[in-house]
Amino acid sequence: MNYLFLNSRDEFLRIDFSKIVYFEADGNYTHIVTVNKLRGAVCVNLAQMEKILADRLKERSNRFVRIGKRYIVNMDFVYQINLLKQRLVLSDCATFAFQIEISKEALKKLRELFITPQK
Repeated sequence: MNYLFLNSRDEFLRIDFSKIVYFEADGNYTHIVTVNKLRGAVCVNLAQMEKILADRLKERSNRFVRIGKRYIVNMDFVYQINLLKQRLVLSDCATFAFQIEISKEALKKLRELFITPQK
């Protein structure tokens, strides 16, 4: 297993990165949501979290993609992209399903990542 270690003055988190469903921005904090519905918070903004993922996970960081201003999602859990309802459903199709509201433009870009052939 591969873990993401996040350390702050008051808290230490050790998270199997394959179990992270999404990251959500909350001002200068980022909430981390996992498959078992645990939520952790770290005192870094979402842009800093993107850099942390790239630095620590290297080539494996491409499974996480920034969606709009508020989210970084794990592409492995994308279940449904609903443009009309502006909703993204993240699920493992067995134990959890998270619905998050995202702009149409951000959802269109996400959809393109799936339907455009990778080079």
